[in-house]
Amino acid sequence: MPTISVVIPSRNDAPMLAACLAALGRQTRPPDEVVVVDNGSTDDTAAVCSAAGVCRISLDVPGITGATAAGFDAATGRILARLDADSVPPPDWLERVERLLAAAGPLTAVTGPGDFYGANRLICWIARNIYIGGYIRVVGLLLGHPPLFGSNFAMPADMWAALRGRVHRDRPELHDDLELSYQIRADMSVVYDPRLRVGVSARPFYSWQGLGSRVVRAYQTFDVDFRAEPPGPRLRERYRMRAGRRLSPPPHTAPKDPG
Repeated sequence: MPTISVVIPSRNDAPMLAACLAALGRQTRPPDEVVVVDNGSTDDTAAVCSAAGVCRISLDVPGITGATAAGFDAATGRILARLDADSVPPPDWLERVERLLAAAGPLTAVTGPGDFYGANRLICWIARNIYIGGYIRVVGLLLGHPPLFGSNFAMPADMWAALRGRVHRDRPELHDDLELSYQIRADMSVVYDPRLRVGVSARPFYSWQGLGSRVVRAYQTFDVDFRAEPPGPRLRERYRMRAGRRLSPPPHTAPKDPG
C-alpha cells in the first residue's frame, strides 16, 4: 500500500484549516502525512497545526503556486494529494484517491469537483455546474485532458518529480492548479471522476470582485504558459501520442507451456 501525503497551502485561514484537518482525521484510509504550507499567516494557523499534530512548513514568499510546490517538495508520500484550507473531504476521499490511482497506472493524476458551501443554493449551483463545470470542459478541450481542480486532486510522487522543474513557482499571480495542468506532458494523463468530491467554500463568489480576480489570474496563467510553450504544438504532441497508443499492437504473450 503506497504512502499518502496530503498537502494544504494556507494563509490566514485558521478556522477553515481546522475543519479541513478534522475531516482528514475522520478518513477511512488515514493519510500517512499531512503537510500544511503556512504562507505567511498572522492568525492561529501554527496553533491549529500543532493541535492537529500535522507537519507545518513556513514559506514567507507569497503565492499559492510556490506554496503548493514547496509542500509537494517537502512531502514524503508516494502519492501526493492536494486540498485547499477551505476543503472539507468526505470520510472516503483518500480511500477513493488510492483506488483510482491504483487503477489508473503510472504518471496519472486524479481530480474531481467541489460541492460548494457557505452560500445560497443558487450560487452554489452556479459555482458547481457553470464555473467548475465550465472550467473542466473548456480548459480540458484546450489542454487535451481534464485540468486539475486545486481543491481536490492527487498524483504519484514520480509525476511531481518530473514536473517540479517546469512550474513557475516564483509567480504569485498564477493559479497553481491551472499552471500545473498546463505542464503535464504528453505521456501523462489526468482522470476526472465526478464521484471524487470534496466540500469547498463558495467565498470566491461572494462578490464580483472576488470572481473577477480569479478570471484575471486564469488569463495571467495562460499568458505566462503560452509564452513559454505555445498551446498548438503541445496539443498536437498529445494527440500524436494518443493516436500512437491506439495503433500500437497489444503486447505479445508467450503461450503457456502445456507441460
